[in-house]
Amino acid sequence: MISSDCSSLIYLDHNATTPIAPEVLDAMLPYLREHFGNPSSDHVLGHEAHRAVKAAREQVASLIGASPREIVFTSGGTESNNIAIRGVAAAAGPGRRRIVTSQVEHPATAGPCAILEAQGWSITRVPVTPEGVVNADMAIQSLGTDVALVTMMRAQNETGAIMPVGEVANSARGTGAIIHTDAAQAIGKIPVNVDDLGVDLLSIAGHKFYAPKGVGALYVRAGTPIEPLVFGGGQERGLRPGTEDVASIVGLGEASELARSRLDAEAVRLRTLRDELWRNLWERIPALVRHTPELASLPDTLSVSFPGVLGKDVLSTADGVIASTGSACHAGVDSPAETLLAMHVAPDVALGAVRISLGHSNSKAEVASAADILVAAHERVAGR
Repeated sequence: MISSDCSSLIYLDHNATTPIAPEVLDAMLPYLREHFGNPSSDHVLGHEAHRAVKAAREQVASLIGASPREIVFTSGGTESNNIAIRGVAAAAGPGRRRIVTSQVEHPATAGPCAILEAQGWSITRVPVTPEGVVNADMAIQSLGTDVALVTMMRAQNETGAIMPVGEVANSARGTGAIIHTDAAQAIGKIPVNVDDLGVDLLSIAGHKFYAPKGVGALYVRAGTPIEPLVFGGGQERGLRPGTEDVASIVGLGEASELARSRLDAEAVRLRTLRDELWRNLWERIPALVRHTPELASLPDTLSVSFPGVLGKDVLSTADGVIASTGSACHAGVDSPAETLLAMHVAPDVALGAVRISLGHSNSKAEVASAADILVAAHERVAGR
C-alpha cells in the first residue's frame, strides 16, 4: 500500500492534477485576505479586485495568443467544454444539427455531446489510429454544411497523443463550422496558439498547470455565435455570469505567466525524463507495451501496459509511487479504458495499463527510483 508519509511519495500523476506552484499561491493570498472586494463593486476594494481580474485576463490571453476580451473565466475545463459545445449548439441555425468529434475525448466533451445526441443531434465520432491519433483524413471527410461544431481535444489525457486540430480546423472553416478544442492537457506542456490552431473556442483548466482547482477559462474568438447556459448579472460577457473567484483567477494568471516563461526548457527536461523512464522500464520488462506515441505526444506523458497483470495491482504494490491506471475520471472502474480499446488494444493488454505523467518537481533521481519500484511491483504481482 501507499506510504502515509507524503514527503516520501514520488508523484507521477500530473495529468490528473498538479500542486499549486509557490508563486501562484503567493499571488493569490492577498486576494484571500485584504483584497476581498467584489470586482463589480464601485469602491476601492472592488476596483482593486477588478484590476486583478483584468491583469489575469491579459496573462491568460498572452499564453495562447488571444485578445484579453476573448477570455471568459470559468470553474475549469468541464464548464468551459459545456459552454463551448452546448452554447454553440444553442446558437446554431436549423440546418446545422451535427457535431464532429473523436472517439477518445474526455468525458467533459463526450458528455455534452451525448446530451445533445439524446436531444436529436447527430454526433460523428471519428476513429483514431493505432497510435491513438485522430485520423485527420476521416475527420475532414466527415465535414459538411450540416456541421455546427467540430470539437477535438488538443492532447489526449490518457496517452498524451497530440491531435491534428489545426489540419482539421483548416478544412472545417471552409464549411462554416465552429471549431473548439479542449486544451486542458496541452496548456503549459506544448505551445498553444489560437491562431496557429485556427480554433474559435479553446478550453483551459487551471489545475492542470499549477493553478488551483476550480478555475479555468474559455477562449471565445470575437464574433463566434454562442449562447450562455446560465443567466445572471452579466459577468464574463454574460457567458458565465456570477461573481468571479478573484483569488483563483489571479492564480490562473500567475500560472499562465509561469507556463509561458518556462515552457520550452521544461518540455525538453520532461521529455528527457520520460524517455529515460521508458528505456529503464522496457529494458527490464521487454514485454511492456507502450501506448504513448513516440513522436506526436506530450513531453510529460507515458502510458504503458504491464504484461500479464492488472495495472491497478501494479500501482497498489508500488509503494511510494503515485500514478494512474488511466483518466482520473474513470478511477475505480475495473474494465479496459475506452481510449485504449479505440486504439484496437486487446482488452487483456489494456487492463495492464498505467499512465505516468511527470511534472516540474520530478527529478532524474525520482524517475530512476520510480522505475525500480514499478519493476519490483510488477515482479511481485506477476509472481503471485
